[in-house]
Amino acid sequence: MSAILLLLATLSLQLLHSFGRQMVLSIRPPRMTLAVQCLLTYGPFLVLGRAWLGMPGFLAASTLLLLPASFAWPAFVAEVLATDVIVSRFGIGPSDIAYTTVATILTALVVYGLSRLTELVAEVHDSRAELARLAIAQERLRFARDLHDLLGYSLSAITLKCELAYRLVPGQPDRAQEELTEILQTARQALTDVRTVARGYRDMSLSVEASTAESMLSMLGVHTTVSLDCGELPTAADTVLATVLREGLTNMLRHSKAENVEITGGRGGRVVHVAIANDGVGRTGRIPSADATGSSGIANLTARVREHGGHLSADIREDGWFVLRADILLPPDGADAPPVQEAKA
Repeated sequence: MSAILLLLATLSLQLLHSFGRQMVLSIRPPRMTLAVQCLLTYGPFLVLGRAWLGMPGFLAASTLLLLPASFAWPAFVAEVLATDVIVSRFGIGPSDIAYTTVATILTALVVYGLSRLTELVAEVHDSRAELARLAIAQERLRFARDLHDLLGYSLSAITLKCELAYRLVPGQPDRAQEELTEILQTARQALTDVRTVARGYRDMSLSVEASTAESMLSMLGVHTTVSLDCGELPTAADTVLATVLREGLTNMLRHSKAENVEITGGRGGRVVHVAIANDGVGRTGRIPSADATGSSGIANLTARVREHGGHLSADIREDGWFVLRADILLPPDGADAPPVQEAKA
């Protein structure tokens, strides 16, 4: 009966050492439980003799699991040699001692390997859960960024056109009706954009955005000049540059009172740039900045442009105009995948 109790106590300690982390049991510091297992391993030899020869392998496994490597392996060798010394006291031959040595080593390594494998499986499971959480957070950020970039422009245009229509109703009802028609079209486009974001994808065209912007700004009485010579662009690059144009105009409509706007774009080798300039800075007394932390739109644009190996800048020209410029680097083969290098402005 005592032998069974000793065996159960030894195996319980081994389970604690091997799977304590999975059972959320603390074994820090491990010296106490390891000392108890050492006593339970070598003490019973005095009574049980050769019947207890299978236990040193478990102690050696616990040593590898609990102690630092610099101490674990010397202790492992010492325990194997101590087992050989004890076995030799029983008067058995060299072949039996060699068999016991190999059995002890194999038992220790198998238990150690299974224990570590269990820990690795748990770590992989935790890593997968963390990756899933990161993927969800990234998708939320993408959705928020796309929603801001798409709707900011449309809602700003709707607001300005509503104000204009309100002023035109008393004296120019026909013109007000035209503005209301434009508002309806813009609202429908905003609804389409929301559905596109909800589906998880959207492609935009720089030329289409420029044409739309020119028409909308002209209706608002803003003189607009468009000069784009970017050639045919990959879909991803076309979309990010169109987004820069849309967000730049959104910020202009919100934060300035521009009367003149210049939209320019060009291509030199693999570098493509788009710039939006306006003369509204001096009229508001506010100087925008590409590094402004308060502007989620600029921050979103900076992140998008950097994903394409590019650079976003916001500066005041010598003539006092504010210029927002984005330079991106096209992939060598014209693919849509963003490159990893950075384009210099």
